[in-house]
Amino acid sequence: MTAPAPYDSGRLAECAGEIIANVRELAALGWTPATSSNFSRRMDARHVAITVSGRDKGRLVEADIMVVDLKGRPVATTQKSSAETLLHTQLYARFPEVGCVLHTHSLTQTVASRLYAAEGRVRLEGYELLKAFAGNTTHETALDLPVLPNSQDMPELAAQVESLLDAGPLWGYLIEGHGLYAWGRDMPEARRHLEAFEFLLACELEMRRLAPPAAPVDPAF
Repeated sequence: MTAPAPYDSGRLAECAGEIIANVRELAALGWTPATSSNFSRRMDARHVAITVSGRDKGRLVEADIMVVDLKGRPVATTQKSSAETLLHTQLYARFPEVGCVLHTHSLTQTVASRLYAAEGRVRLEGYELLKAFAGNTTHETALDLPVLPNSQDMPELAAQVESLLDAGPLWGYLIEGHGLYAWGRDMPEARRHLEAFEFLLACELEMRRLAPPAAPVDPAF
C-alpha cells in the first residue's frame, strides 16, 4: 500500500491550477521559449509546488507540477524539477512571506542581461512604475536590478543571491544570457513585479537605442 503524501493533495491541486493558468498567459507572451523557465508556489511551511523539468510551459497539466521541500529535494515523487530549483527554495526558506517565484526568459530580459552584465546591474530610476514594487511609494527613487554571471553551479549561484539579499530589499535579479527571477507574497504580486521589470527593462533598452551616438574623440587631444 502506498504511503500517503506528507502534504495536502488538495493544496497541491490548488497551487498547480494557479501555476498552470498564469504560466499559459506568460507563455502566450513569448516569455517561456522552448521548454525554458520555471515557476513555483509555496504550499505550506515545508513544501513548494514547482514545474517539472523539460515541460512545455504553455501546455502544462496538473501532472507537470511536483512537490519539493525547502532544500529542493523531491517529495513523494520520482519526477525531476529544474536544476535551478535551489534558486526558488532559498527564497522560501529565507522569507516566510514569499509565496511565489517566477522565472522567465523573455527577449527583453535576455538582451538586457547581456548588455548590462559588465556593470552587474541595471539602474532603474525616476519611473512611475517603480511604485509597482512592494514597499515603494514614490517614483522619486532608484532601484538596482542585479545581473549575475550565468553558472551551472547552483550552490555558487545561490550564494551570490544570498549576498544580494543580505544587502537590502530585492524584488528580482537577472542572470546573464538567461532571464529574470521575480517573486512576491502571492501569484498576483509576483506577476506584478515580473511585468514591471519587463516593462522597465524594455524602456531602458529603447532609451539606449534612441540615444544619440557619442561624439568622436579628436585624436589631437
